[in-house]
Amino acid sequence: MKLTDATIEVEYPESDGLPMGETDLHRWWMIHLTDVLERRYHDRRVYVSSNLLLYYEEGEPLKFVSPDVFVVKDCEPRMRRVFKTWEEGRVPQAVFEVTSASTRREDAVFKPEKYAHIQVAEYFLYDPTADYLKPPLRGYRLQADEYCAIEPDATGALVSEELDLLLRLEGRDLALFDRHTGERQLSTQEALEAERAAREVAEAENTRLRQLLKDRDGA
Repeated sequence: MKLTDATIEVEYPESDGLPMGETDLHRWWMIHLTDVLERRYHDRRVYVSSNLLLYYEEGEPLKFVSPDVFVVKDCEPRMRRVFKTWEEGRVPQAVFEVTSASTRREDAVFKPEKYAHIQVAEYFLYDPTADYLKPPLRGYRLQADEYCAIEPDATGALVSEELDLLLRLEGRDLALFDRHTGERQLSTQEALEAERAAREVAEAENTRLRQLLKDRDGA
């Protein structure tokens, strides 16, 4: 058999070989946003991932991008080593980049070109230190083959049409809200804390009512 007749398997590495040069704060926000979005979509066919190599041209292992956080609708939410768009038949609908001094040029110039090329519908940039972006939260929506800035609504929030979310700054912190109900989207830990606080309030109310009944019966 000739070499040209053999199928040459292309390797798609799981790492780009570069160290993750992020601060604790930037890494925390990447993890936090991933957790919030995973919790939002936990019962739906939506894949959420963070810092995973996304390959967008079959047979071209140098054609990849690594979003900080991305969301793919109508996609099986299983564990992956890399994401290959031609195998999945899908591309992300929304991407979030937590930008920093070391990544701001990549996030603002090079990554958007790749995202536009593969038709990522929405692209959000967030600077948790407010040192590199003015304003520190920006959003872009793909129109034809170019990104256009998403203008804030009357409350100052950016609307994600793809995710049905409102993105709003609270001080320097990024908060996500359901676009229709206004419900704040919580991380797993925040949800547990909210449930615990609600139980404590309910228990305190029950204790108060029991004491009222005891006082009334003893009167």
